[in-house]
Amino acid sequence: MPKVLIADKLSPHARTLFERRGILSEERTGLGEEELASIAGRYDGLVVRSSTRVTARVLEAGAPRLKVVGRAGIGVDNIDVEAATRMGVVVMNAPFGNAVTTAEHTIALILALARRIPAADRSTRAGRWEKSRFMGMELMGKTLGLIGCGNIGSIVAERAQGLKMKVIVHDPFLAEERARSLGVERVSFDELLARADIISLHVPLTEQTRNILSREALARAKPGVRIVNCARGGLVDEQALCELIRAGHVAGAALDVFAEEPLWHSPLFELEEVVLTPHLGASTAEAQEKVALQIAEQMSDFLLHGAITNALNMPSVSAEEAPRLKPYMRLAEQLGSFAGQLTETGIKAVTLTYGGEAAALNTRPLTQIALQGLLKPLLESVNMVSAPAIARARNIEVTTVEREHLAGYRTLMTVEVTTERGRREVSGTLFQGSEPRVVSIQGIPMEARLGPHMLYVRNLDKPGLIGAVGTTLGEAGVNIASFHLGRDRPGGNAIALVEVDQPIGAELLARIRNLPHVLQAKALRFS
Repeated sequence: MPKVLIADKLSPHARTLFERRGILSEERTGLGEEELASIAGRYDGLVVRSSTRVTARVLEAGAPRLKVVGRAGIGVDNIDVEAATRMGVVVMNAPFGNAVTTAEHTIALILALARRIPAADRSTRAGRWEKSRFMGMELMGKTLGLIGCGNIGSIVAERAQGLKMKVIVHDPFLAEERARSLGVERVSFDELLARADIISLHVPLTEQTRNILSREALARAKPGVRIVNCARGGLVDEQALCELIRAGHVAGAALDVFAEEPLWHSPLFELEEVVLTPHLGASTAEAQEKVALQIAEQMSDFLLHGAITNALNMPSVSAEEAPRLKPYMRLAEQLGSFAGQLTETGIKAVTLTYGGEAAALNTRPLTQIALQGLLKPLLESVNMVSAPAIARARNIEVTTVEREHLAGYRTLMTVEVTTERGRREVSGTLFQGSEPRVVSIQGIPMEARLGPHMLYVRNLDKPGLIGAVGTTLGEAGVNIASFHLGRDRPGGNAIALVEVDQPIGAELLARIRNLPHVLQAKALRFS
């Protein structure tokens, strides 16, 4: 009989559900890494919330019995997903149970910040009656700027509109049709900074979004702006925020998440203009009940029947299909990720074409993982299961085409993305039946392997470009692993894909963009 360890406080109804499904469950909370590692091998499944850290050591100690880790919530920052994948442990989350609760906490913080409620409460409790000191801000007619408008952000927009606020959104993945249905106005990042009276963050923490509200961005924001973050720590430069509040440029902030948690010491503590809560976004009885039951149901299905739902590191495929599909799924994710990392405007449509041997497979999981790769760069909690639903919610039309007969390739997969500015297409194949390769970008032939760190350059086909890029990388101490080129015609448009041994920073990327004949340059990352 399968056995599950519940390592964080969970609704008792989760244990009831496990037992009803024929799974033994045991609750032991407050375990440190060493103690958890010492017992992990006794269980088939491990359930956590945000407190317990599931490290590589814990996962290694749990092998080979430990098969699944379930996160009762969205974020998996406390789980080493890479190590879990390496050891064959499925990581599942419950991505939708916290949405309403987190959105409501965002609205609560906006109200508390606008009316200075925490500071007024402390003053009144201290026996002072400082009515004139706590002048607030009326929300009606003010502009709320949302950075990100996914599941949680859209709920915040709806609630804010109920307060008669105007909502503007910066979200490259938000299609115009979806924006109209939500009643929000899409704007550029710079326009949001210039217009918003309150800025609320609703994006995951990625390399692209880390410190998205940097010192420079905050300085460009509208004077008197207020900042709210219930998404992820690390999105806001907390030190810069403190300094700009002291300088009077930022009127205040309300933060539920922080770069380092728990937050024991911070200059934020000294500022009366700041409202702080200890990561309470998902902390309601209703939300905890939903995510507890959802994760218990998913884990039971997996342990009893092998069904995989809301997995972050495994496709939703049967045991029979998995070995054959594995290289195709890797290719699909890489092609989707390639297109997603180059997409900067709202996506209107995606067409996935499967040719040759790929057309004879179960293409549904391939489509799901391609969409995951496409949407993941900017959207939180995207996995194979949730990606199609997110695409539908954003009015992204997804089309699949299967072509049995091909010329030149045994198998060929193409991801074509239509945005408001144009169309992007990338194609790939499998070398020796298992090694993914890009073979065409925007119709330009090219053969390239996608490594962890890549430089994409679109340029005019002029002499000296290869040497200039190589010299610039060399001067920065960045080693080139491989350099792939393609062009549509002599002297026409060309593309270079350069694999490097380390990440390319913003300053180096800016230097490459300024090279003669370079039209576009982006740093890409692939797992």
